[in-house]
Amino acid sequence: MAKNILICDDAAFMRMMIKDILSKNGYTVVGEAENGAKAVEKYGELKPDLVLMDITMPEMDGIQALKKIKEADAGASVIMCSAMGQQAMVIESIQSGAKDFIVKPFQADRVLEAVRKVVG
Repeated sequence: MAKNILICDDAAFMRMMIKDILSKNGYTVVGEAENGAKAVEKYGELKPDLVLMDITMPEMDGIQALKKIKEADAGASVIMCSAMGQQAMVIESIQSGAKDFIVKPFQADRVLEAVRKVVG
């Protein structure tokens, strides 16, 4: 069964890149969000199986959005993405409920490995 995924990144080309990797591998991208506030809103509307969330975004960052999504749905599956391999952010993401962490620029196989690990 295809898994529904929501992609949240402020960079359109990153969303396009991730969408391309996922679509070619049998996943369905049900929505995209360009900031954390939109991500929380879309999560509520779409109820995806997985969210791929960038950390650094305008309006509301990915960690705040992750916390809000987990508040609304404790069972939510979120994988964080960030160009900054900052230890503190990785730790905060995991403590806030993220299932995994991908560092940009990412390789397609790393994205797929993280997605498979979380949603199969």
